[in-house]
Amino acid sequence: MSRTDVVIKTRDGNCPASLFTPAGTGPWPAVVFYMDGLGIRPALWDMAQQLADTGYVVLLPDLYYREGGYEQMVPAEVFADPKQMENLIRMIGTLSRDRKVSDSAAFIEFLKGREEVKGERFGGTGYCMGGNVALTVAGEYKGAFAAIASFHGGGLATDQPDSPHLFVKGITGRVYVAGAVEDAHFTDAQKAELGKALSVAGVEHIVETYAGAHHGFAVPDHPAFNVEAAERHHQALAKLFGEALAA
Repeated sequence: MSRTDVVIKTRDGNCPASLFTPAGTGPWPAVVFYMDGLGIRPALWDMAQQLADTGYVVLLPDLYYREGGYEQMVPAEVFADPKQMENLIRMIGTLSRDRKVSDSAAFIEFLKGREEVKGERFGGTGYCMGGNVALTVAGEYKGAFAAIASFHGGGLATDQPDSPHLFVKGITGRVYVAGAVEDAHFTDAQKAELGKALSVAGVEHIVETYAGAHHGFAVPDHPAFNVEAAERHHQALAKLFGEALAA
């Protein structure tokens, strides 16, 4: 594994992150990998390295850095323990739209300053909570992202004032959103509302749901991990980034 530990200075402090690179000599296009709500752990390192191996510099920041450190989470254990679930929900709730946007400004500037990185337009991908973050920041930084993906993201089109679908008019890159058919966090109504918002904004996009999959289908240590859906996600991501970041 090519993981390198780095620290990124943000508006609110120092964000630990991991940087992954392919084998060989760069520079390569860069991707920001937005973690799911369960935080940084080996499963996400493996996913980031797998993406890096396809030809990208991958930055995986710890969005919970304001917590000042936390115990590594095991998804099955968290979901089975009410106290751990309560804490998880609390931690997810600390990431306001303002914090997501502010942090990503620092991530973008960090990547622009790295010699391994090719170009100044990046890719972004996020899972569960991170899918929401990815779509949120894509609409804020108009020129920064050539492609953005969200996998089993939650709250993408809600009646809340910070719902990502309300800000998509700022997106200048391609968007790919994949939810699960059986996922209360991304209903058919949300799917339709998000698709409508992207169309009205003139954003090139695909919004779809995977049959037979559940929330968390792409993350290997998640109880809902689905091999077929995860492979479909890898193929979709390869196509999206291969076309949008090739230049």
